[in-house]
Amino acid sequence: MITDLITDLLNTFFNPEKRVFVGYLLSATLLALSWLMWIERQGLQASLKKIFSLSIWWSTSAKADYKIFFINKMVLILLSPLLITQLTVATLIFYQWHEWFPSRPQWFVSWPDWLIAVMFTSSYFLLDDFMRFYVHRLLHQWSLLWAFHKVHHTAQTLTPFTVFRTHPVELVIFSLRSIFVQALAIGSFVFFVGEKVDLITVLGANAIIFVFNLLGSNIRHSHIAIHYWKPLEKIFISPAQHQIHHSLKACHHNKNYGVVLAVWDYFTGTHHHSEKNQLLVFGVNEPSVEPDQLHSLWGMYGVPVSAFFVSLNNIVKKMLDFEGKREKIPRFSFVFSDSNE
Repeated sequence: MITDLITDLLNTFFNPEKRVFVGYLLSATLLALSWLMWIERQGLQASLKKIFSLSIWWSTSAKADYKIFFINKMVLILLSPLLITQLTVATLIFYQWHEWFPSRPQWFVSWPDWLIAVMFTSSYFLLDDFMRFYVHRLLHQWSLLWAFHKVHHTAQTLTPFTVFRTHPVELVIFSLRSIFVQALAIGSFVFFVGEKVDLITVLGANAIIFVFNLLGSNIRHSHIAIHYWKPLEKIFISPAQHQIHHSLKACHHNKNYGVVLAVWDYFTGTHHHSEKNQLLVFGVNEPSVEPDQLHSLWGMYGVPVSAFFVSLNNIVKKMLDFEGKREKIPRFSFVFSDSNE
C-alpha cells in the first residue's frame, strides 16, 4: 500500500491529467502574479507576498486540506478495486445500443479521422462538464448528499488543495460519475463510428481540459479574485465566480455550480456574476457545524455520517407523517342502484 500511495502522490503532481500537476500550479502562479501586478497595480514584492501568504497556505483550514488529501489517497487506493470499471460500463452501453439498433448504423464512418476526433473530444468534454455541474447541484440540493459535500464548503481559506477536501462518500460519487461519463462517450462513439474513435490530447490529457487547467483552474480555489468580462462570464466560470460559490453571503448560496462552462448555470437560474473588488468570507453557517469541529478529522469524516443519518431520519419521519395524514382523509363510497327496481 505504501508503494501505491507514493506512486499515486507522484502521479498527482507529475501527470498532466491531474488538477495539481506542477505545470498547472506554475501557470496559475504566473497568471495570479500578472493579474495582481498589471490589473490591480500591485508591486512585485506585494504580489508575491499576497500569493504565498502563510496566513492562507498554513491556516488551520489549509492544514485540514493537506490532511484530508493524504488520508483520502489511502482511502481511494482501498476503494478503487471495489468500483465498477469503465470498460464494463462501456461494454454494457455498447450492447444496449446494439439492442436498439441491431443493424449498427455507422453514420460517420466516411468522415475523416481528424473530424471524428474533434467530435469525440468536444462531445466528451460537454457531457463531462454538464454532468459535473449536475452532480454538483445535487450535492447541494439533496440534504442526504449535502451532509457529505458540506465538508468541502467548511474550508475558510482556499488553496489549490481545497479541491481535495471531500468526504470519501463524495469521492466515490464523483468516481462513479467519471466512470459513467467516459463509458457513455466511448461506448456510444465506438458503436456508431467504429474503431476510429480518438481523443485529442496534449501531454496525454484531454486538450480542452489541458487548456482549462493551464489557464488557471487552480486559481478557483485561491484568494486571488480573477474575474472576466461580464458577457464572457455567461459562457465560462471565472475564478472569482467559483469563489462566490464558497461565499457565506446568503445571496451567493447555491450559485455557480459549473466547472468550466457557465452556460449550465445561466440557463438554470443559478448564475451569478463576479464583482470588482469583491470581499468574501468563506465557509458554512449552519447550526449543525460546530466551530471546533470544522477542521478536525472527526468533523470531516465522522460528523457528515451522523448528519446523513439525521437527514435520513427526518425524511423517513416526513414520509410516515404524510402517510398518517393520508389515512385520516375521509373516504367516500358511492352506491349506485338500478332505477328500475
